Amino acid sequence: MPPTDSARAHVEADGVVLEAIFVREGAALRVDYRLRNTGTQALVVFDRGDRHAVLTRRQKTGDVGVPRLETRDGDRAVLSHVARALPTPTPTVPPTPLARRVHPGEQVDASFAFANWLDAPAQVQWCIGVAVADDARLSSPDATGAVEVWQADFGYADDQQVLCTPWFDMARGTFER
Repeated sequence: MPPTDSARAHVEADGVVLEAIFVREGAALRVDYRLRNTGTQALVVFDRGDRHAVLTRRQKTGDVGVPRLETRDGDRAVLSHVARALPTPTPTVPPTPLARRVHPGEQVDASFAFANWLDAPAQVQWCIGVAVADDARLSSPDATGAVEVWQADFGYADDQQVLCTPWFDMARGTFER
């Protein structure tokens, strides 16, 4: 069944536009999204997981990472693809954020599915982190996967702009307006 307009979200922020379509597939939720850089500076998008997940083969280089799941108010869940701060104590293999670069005027299309709920939520929100690309804070580009990814400085956890969709009602298959 094709998604209705009420299953589409449009979020605009400084220099970036996010469009997302949520599709229920049984207990799973598929998110198809497009992120456009409408600004004048290159951006990094933190949807590629972390280096630890790649090294332990839980994820392939360049694939969209598994989003972090947070529950709220018992029946709400937030899925997020954001840069996270370095954990304390520092692990032996730190979960270095991975990001893709999006140049001014470019857009990226991607999707992911999620079904690892502890209890199926009534409502879901998805958030994604973006920041201005700073070559001094990015290292080790890897183009062996689906897209080129960069290892990002943990400081982006404090500097990123986080874009979030409205709440999506899982039973109705629509966003709250």
